[in-house]
Amino acid sequence: MDARDRSSLPRHASPQSRAALPRDVAATPAMDPIFDEVLERGLNDLALKLDAGARAAIDTHVRLLMAWNEHVNLSGLRTAEQIARGHVLDSLIAVPAMRALGAERPTLLDLGSGGGFPGLPVAVALPARRAALVDSIGKKAAFLEAAAAAAKDVIAIEVLAERAEDLAEKPDQREGWDIVTARAVGSVAEVAELGLPLVRVGGHVVAWKLAGPGLNAEIAAAVRIVRAVGGERAGLVELPLADKLGLPGHCLVVIEKIRPTPDGYPRAPGERRRRPLP
Repeated sequence: MDARDRSSLPRHASPQSRAALPRDVAATPAMDPIFDEVLERGLNDLALKLDAGARAAIDTHVRLLMAWNEHVNLSGLRTAEQIARGHVLDSLIAVPAMRALGAERPTLLDLGSGGGFPGLPVAVALPARRAALVDSIGKKAAFLEAAAAAAKDVIAIEVLAERAEDLAEKPDQREGWDIVTARAVGSVAEVAELGLPLVRVGGHVVAWKLAGPGLNAEIAAAVRIVRAVGGERAGLVELPLADKLGLPGHCLVVIEKIRPTPDGYPRAPGERRRRPLP
């Protein structure tokens, strides 16, 4: 991890800004009622039922996010309505498709988790048996620790302040997860190379994407690296309710792992840039 990211708070944070980063949701402002309105409509459209614990974990996550976001740049979405739609529903829209992958109470690792999306909402909604949120930036990992602690009565969530390449070198992480998720992490090829080494054979990488010619080109460009790291071809999963939820064009790319990943993958970032394809 780069030295400038080792601190869990901005280097020059004042005592006031440090005090403004709560870990107890009771110290955060009440949620704007529009959050509940948008989320409830979306859950009804998805026919997705959340138990009281899962819903409380999501609400707490968002309240903490909004409080921290005043001081640490975790999300460009600022209002309760934007976050309900653009983060929470955008995460939860994938749950029915992920349940259909076949693993009952899967283990879930979320790469580049940032503000905790899609990892935390998906983990509590599936529900996952175990989950981990990964972000190598110290201040983002500090927020994820706060959000994970607030959800501890619902699910055990580990926070890993490491790069995916380093995680894949660890025997307890490599090929250890049922599902690896990624949103806004990189191209299909990048996500495949980073995610598949962490997935068990028979597991899946799930990436959030926008449909269109650019995505078709990404999928085509990823064919060789997907196969090299042990995956089946990348498949596009359309989300028919995306338009109704105000998320036009949102879709998933799902890659099944069919054989072990050879040593040497994932490659270092510099090598991936120099040689995009193996």
